[in-house]
Amino acid sequence: MTEVESEEAVTAESSEPAVSSELAVSSEPAGMTDAEFSNGPAAAHNAWMLTSCALVLFMTAPGLAMFYGGLVRRKNVLSVMMQCIFLMGLMTVIWAIYGYSWAFGGSGGWIGNGEYLFMNGVQRFWSEAAGEPLTPMYDGTIALMTHALFQGMFFIITPALICGAFAERMKFSSMVVFSVLWGTFIYCPLCHWVWDGGPLAYGEDGIAGGALDFAGGTVVHISSGISALVASILIGPRMGFLKEPIQPHNLTYTALGAAMLWVGWFGFNAGSELLSDGLTSSAFAVTHFSAAAGAVAWAITEWSALGKPTVLGASSGAVAGLVCITPAAGFVQPMPAIIMGLAAGICCYIACSKLKMWLKYDDALDAFGVHGVGGILGAVLTGVFASRACWDVAGGEKIGLIESGGDTSLVIGQIVAVLVTLAFAGIGSFILLKLIDAVMGLRVLPEHEQRGLDITDHGEEGYTLA
Repeated sequence: MTEVESEEAVTAESSEPAVSSELAVSSEPAGMTDAEFSNGPAAAHNAWMLTSCALVLFMTAPGLAMFYGGLVRRKNVLSVMMQCIFLMGLMTVIWAIYGYSWAFGGSGGWIGNGEYLFMNGVQRFWSEAAGEPLTPMYDGTIALMTHALFQGMFFIITPALICGAFAERMKFSSMVVFSVLWGTFIYCPLCHWVWDGGPLAYGEDGIAGGALDFAGGTVVHISSGISALVASILIGPRMGFLKEPIQPHNLTYTALGAAMLWVGWFGFNAGSELLSDGLTSSAFAVTHFSAAAGAVAWAITEWSALGKPTVLGASSGAVAGLVCITPAAGFVQPMPAIIMGLAAGICCYIACSKLKMWLKYDDALDAFGVHGVGGILGAVLTGVFASRACWDVAGGEKIGLIESGGDTSLVIGQIVAVLVTLAFAGIGSFILLKLIDAVMGLRVLPEHEQRGLDITDHGEEGYTLA
């Protein structure tokens, strides 16, 4: 070790929170005292991350609830909102009991372990050696509980995204069972593969070198998008699909929901740095730029095609831009982010308007067209535009296709991760949906669908006139 390295090591060591000699020799798990926590950098990082937790939860409700709620017919508005609200509760309980442990317990391999079952090892504990409570830490920067909360918000919104595909026609009970099974057997393993050192994690041990996924291109958007497509095909189209107009009942809700998603996405993407530092600012900026470009691109594309730009198009384009930048948020610079947003606005518009009509599948609220297509596009373009100047993940070596002057290794790794995700989530969803259909059925009765799920499933109406 050189003299400079030695000095850096001493400096780094001195910046670590003090731990008493009693704790050092104790068999107790490591943790940080309240004084160490509040008087060090962890306090600022933790504050930003708790804010990000709230922002991501805000995306599910009111954000997604209003975005989806406005797109369905008035007789089904409460059913869509109920799905979002109920999943906020249901998926949280599952995450606390075993989901976090399955996704982030241990490191490497195909699935997590029982390390964090029932929040053991995550929650604060009493230290006999210190004589006070200690907080378990994640990488020494934020509370482990904060990390669990943040990742749990992703666990909530991902199955909620799928609900857009089968809106207005799936049994609420079947949706509940599917969400539990999907979260357990598809989301948790995939999350572990990508973010906890598993086979899709970036590095020489990953399949084809692994993939870069900063905030959930594969884990959240591609997985939910392909699952949504499978669900929409298996359940079948809504009554009257392609035969009569099925119009959104309240685009005001949708526009406001899109704006809420845009705001919440800053926590989704910038929060995924798990710190408050320079890269956080970069991820925040590119998230905003891509959303802006997506809104403009979709609106201009339909303006050219249909003669008028619509608020639905601008709202959908913003979400498409946000989806596309999600895997790349920590790896690309602002100008490439604008290019990605423009590409997402155009490609997702084509997927939602042309591809769906050509293939005649009824993805009711375009979960696949926006999240599946946008996620795939974002994952591949991450391999094109990734730069070591944002996050040096390869020890100083150039990583992206453009930055490296034509090295395709990262693009190949990204494509392989996309294909693995499509196969795993798509086939897995097909099996789960077939099992549920055989046991309890997937689709509501025709008369219930015609009357509306607000009344038949929940005994309520979104709008009553005196």
